[in-house]
Amino acid sequence: MALTSYRDEIMHMNGYRCIACAESQAADFAGFLCPVCGGNLDVTYDYAAIARVVAAGFDDSRADLFRYAPLLPVRETDSAFPLRVGGTPLYEAPRLGKSLGLRNLYLKDDTVNPSASTKDRASAVVLRRAMDIGADVVSIASTGNAGSSLACLAASLGLRAVVFVPENAPAAKLTQGLSFGATVFAVRGSYDNAFDLCLAASDEFGWFNRSTGYNPFTREGKKTCAYEIWESLGGRVPDRVVVPAGDGNLLSGLWKGWCDLQAVGLIDRLPKIDCAQSDASAAICNTVRRIRDNGESNPEWSTVVVDEVNASTAADSISVDRPRDGLAAVKGVLQSGGEAVSVSDEAILAAIPEMARTTGVFAEPAAAAPWAVVKQLVRDDKIDADELVVCIVSGSGLKDIDSVKKTIGKPLLIDPTIDAIKEVG
Repeated sequence: MALTSYRDEIMHMNGYRCIACAESQAADFAGFLCPVCGGNLDVTYDYAAIARVVAAGFDDSRADLFRYAPLLPVRETDSAFPLRVGGTPLYEAPRLGKSLGLRNLYLKDDTVNPSASTKDRASAVVLRRAMDIGADVVSIASTGNAGSSLACLAASLGLRAVVFVPENAPAAKLTQGLSFGATVFAVRGSYDNAFDLCLAASDEFGWFNRSTGYNPFTREGKKTCAYEIWESLGGRVPDRVVVPAGDGNLLSGLWKGWCDLQAVGLIDRLPKIDCAQSDASAAICNTVRRIRDNGESNPEWSTVVVDEVNASTAADSISVDRPRDGLAAVKGVLQSGGEAVSVSDEAILAAIPEMARTTGVFAEPAAAAPWAVVKQLVRDDKIDADELVVCIVSGSGLKDIDSVKKTIGKPLLIDPTIDAIKEVG
């Protein structure tokens, strides 16, 4: 189905709604945060109109995320994007699942995106939006992956990327960003320090700020992961999707994606969305637990304050003191009936070789957290053997070799002889 008729308009986007206070803004609103309460904004759509467009399916001429053009808030989505973003595989993982007695375990492998992480989904949509409004410099605060993603995709489009990361960001991610020609600032302090400086600098110099949990268009890119899972399963809906969470934007995006599909009549039920975090960076999990301990499932969202922590996890991609899209993530877990589970760094690191040796998928620590959480959920009798479970693998193990090395052995050093091989067995 050709979508050329949408070239000169912003598809079916019709405005914004605040995630906290629910105040609405028109589609031409130029800000990023709610002008009433300062909360994060959610892009809204004319779902009735979209339902008519997608009734016959999506654009089969495209293999990337822009095949879902009617549900995206950008112009010219029928034109080619230089790099293929999205269209990543959903692997069945029977050997990994068998270790826990699970019969329907799947891995959504977003490590095959151009910069080797799921962050490319957000970057692709944000950069299209930046081009729509004439921006030529795009900035971001990142723990590493989002920065290298922005640098990669901006390079393909000829745009300038300015990246702020904490000084302890993994070398591989810094190397990626620098290789793509981005201006990379390693900020003394935490990710949150880098985030605040990026906000100030973007305001000062007029840069288009892509930062997660601030720019509402990041969620619009990440939600396409849900559409792809649905299509890969032949139109089936998983029972649960397990998502690593730092800022919470990937989780809120996955939840929105499934809600979109229901709103346009393509599915009739929704999956549970489970939050996977480290014990050492569990702000979202802590908040969900606190709300549930108070006997609430649908609180007054404008009064909810998401916890802050002093994050120190080895899973750097989800190491966040103050989750910038935390409220939307908390809503996603509670509204879906999902679980919020944090596990130890030791459990997360142990999950990396388990996944690699049974599936061939090599995950960085944050991307292995969902499998570690699935193991905990099975121990807690929260998952039935026949449930269809999807783990989101959000970033490649090559992103953080130093952490991965802690979980595996060393090469066997031998002399160049057959006898040497026989000696080690």
